[in-house]
Amino acid sequence: MKKTLISASVASVLTLVSFATLAEGPSFYGRLDLAVTNSDNGSTTQNGKEGTVLENNFSNLGVKGSEKISDGVEILYQMEFQVENTTQTKDSSGDEVTFKSRNTFLGLKTNAGTVLVGRNDTVFKQSEGGIDLFGNFNADIDRLIGGQDRKADGIWYYSPVIGGLVTLNATYLMDDNYEGSDEDQYALSATIGDKGLKAQNYYLAAAYNTIGGIDAYRGVAQVKLGDFKLGGLFQNTESQTTAQEGDSFFVNVSYDLNGVNLKAEYGQDDAGFGKYYKSIGDVNGNAATGLDVDVTNITVGADYRISKSTLVYGHYAMYEGEHKVGTATVDLEDDNVFTLGARYDF
Repeated sequence: MKKTLISASVASVLTLVSFATLAEGPSFYGRLDLAVTNSDNGSTTQNGKEGTVLENNFSNLGVKGSEKISDGVEILYQMEFQVENTTQTKDSSGDEVTFKSRNTFLGLKTNAGTVLVGRNDTVFKQSEGGIDLFGNFNADIDRLIGGQDRKADGIWYYSPVIGGLVTLNATYLMDDNYEGSDEDQYALSATIGDKGLKAQNYYLAAAYNTIGGIDAYRGVAQVKLGDFKLGGLFQNTESQTTAQEGDSFFVNVSYDLNGVNLKAEYGQDDAGFGKYYKSIGDVNGNAATGLDVDVTNITVGADYRISKSTLVYGHYAMYEGEHKVGTATVDLEDDNVFTLGARYDF
């Protein structure tokens, strides 16, 4: 009996020591996000399939943390992996994929700013702030615009807040890791305010991008007025290799109705770099050409946080448009997308 009590006591102490050690160590986290979606032709779904499908919306596992190594100097680290084992995901050879790469980097934070090295969202993508009301879903703004890239083999710099107002940011991709690219690949941005709309009730950003075969610039603005959030984004995008070029914009609004977040968004695109246009054909079966594109998107939806970790959501997204084939203007195939889903963070 005494041996049992001693063993139990030792086990309890070891458990407490173990938890204390973990508490001082890296932070482990994850997300499981699954949705049921019905789409006319699958042009915007995560797996590109039409009909009624199960979508995995970037479920992930990760570890991140920091360590102070001297006064005013911290080491930062993050390793994150997209988890695909809830749905059928295959690579180019037809093999099932379980994990995909996400933001993974090692960094240094000082009074002069923060430098990260590895894989991360470009600062052009990050400049969107919180304006993407349907981000990571099949109605993400990347369905209409280009430049929403996560890239590896890069260096990121984030300045401290200058004059209590502006932050300057940059992404540079190492040339020799991108063989065949004739252009320097970098992105720049300047941001004002708080993308979470908490420290300040406004967010402004301007950004420029030469990454991914396009030259693009954008402006972003969002403001919180009571229970309303109003936002807008304008972007011009031009191909580095063809004559394809055009403008895109979004305007949106969200309203907190007793914990239910109601959302609506309108988008227009005549550039043709988004996932919808790239994957869709026209009503005559012609592939997208990128000439004289005119795409319209309307999305309405709502989400509700049942608990700190659990979110339920639903939305409807409509895509329609036209492009030019030769001298004829031809309608694109419309896509109507209905989605219901749940997200659990841990």
